[in-house]
Amino acid sequence: MDILTFMQQMVNGFSLGSMYALIAIGYTMVYGVLRLINFAHGDIMMVGAFLGYLFMAVFELPFAFSILLAVGISAALGMLMDKIAYKPLREAPKISLLITAIGISFFLENAFTVFAGGVPRAFPVPVYMENIFNVAGITFSVSSIAVPVVTIILLSGILYVLYKTKYGMAIRALSFDIKTVNLMGVDANMIIAIVFALGSALAAVGGLFWAINYPSVEPMMGVLVGLKAFAAAVVGGIGSVTGAVLGGFIIGFTEVVVIAFFPELGGYKDAFAFIFLILVLLFKPTGIMGEDLEKSRF
Repeated sequence: MDILTFMQQMVNGFSLGSMYALIAIGYTMVYGVLRLINFAHGDIMMVGAFLGYLFMAVFELPFAFSILLAVGISAALGMLMDKIAYKPLREAPKISLLITAIGISFFLENAFTVFAGGVPRAFPVPVYMENIFNVAGITFSVSSIAVPVVTIILLSGILYVLYKTKYGMAIRALSFDIKTVNLMGVDANMIIAIVFALGSALAAVGGLFWAINYPSVEPMMGVLVGLKAFAAAVVGGIGSVTGAVLGGFIIGFTEVVVIAFFPELGGYKDAFAFIFLILVLLFKPTGIMGEDLEKSRF
């Protein structure tokens, strides 16, 4: 493999990893507060992509406005999901929350299959997002540049909220002890709802970028992508926002580079994320940037 091909694969891996990172942040934020793996999170990504399709292809709204609407509604859906499904189970065993999350996932997948059909639908990608640039023999599309740039901007925004605002202080305090936070006069349920809204909004952005780069949407699109984003969160250190981003990039680069070096393994590309996950769990169960499970890891 020559250097240009290698650099091209790095660009592709950076773009793919950014999409995994956006979705992984939501997993890690919810886990950091509730110690819950929200297995419906990948389906929120699907909902965001479908809403973008609906607003652009059906209602013919402008691209930017459609994106904002899709992200906003997805954030509201995350808050609604917490209020209806998770809030009543705050004091229940963790297994009850886990089963509920899986149930929500099945509900969203089947609801969209019934109302939208199980056939993939072409996502209306704006022409300018498909523009190609060639720099020193390396090919870039507008979307391949936009994804990592938006990821870095959103990561910076999340870190600012967590470490520079009162809401962020409350989120970090909540990750230590929810009962103590309630005693301090903080509305823990409101803070948890905000965490679900932020995580769902990021998942929707990831889903929209996924639909732009792989221009189709279908009800099961969030299953495998969501699982790989979960693997990214665990690899980076579940509960660590920066770890989730690092894990996303690692999973993205691993997929792209392995296929570039071993094209005959292309049919097994999805397995590498989970192989990497198993190796990390064997040798460093807390993940690359993870800490003791009893500590806050934002």
